[in-house]
Amino acid sequence: MKLSRSIKAEVAALARSESLKNDMQIMAERKCAPFIKDGRTDVDAFIAFIIEFNEFINHEPRPFSKMPDRDMVL
Repeated sequence: MKLSRSIKAEVAALARSESLKNDMQIMAERKCAPFIKDGRTDVDAFIAFIIEFNEFINHEPRPFSKMPDRDMVL
């Protein structure tokens, strides 16, 4: 996808923006890994989050359907 000149100019201006750099620095300092406890993934916390998120968005669960297992390459 080619970017127009106006979009390229906007991106270049953002790259020079001190306030954007400061905002990105603050975000990097405050980031957290909510599903990592003691250096390991907390599966229970992840499942609890997924269940609550689905309730929040009012997601209706679909019935289970088996995945076709032919030609599965990792």
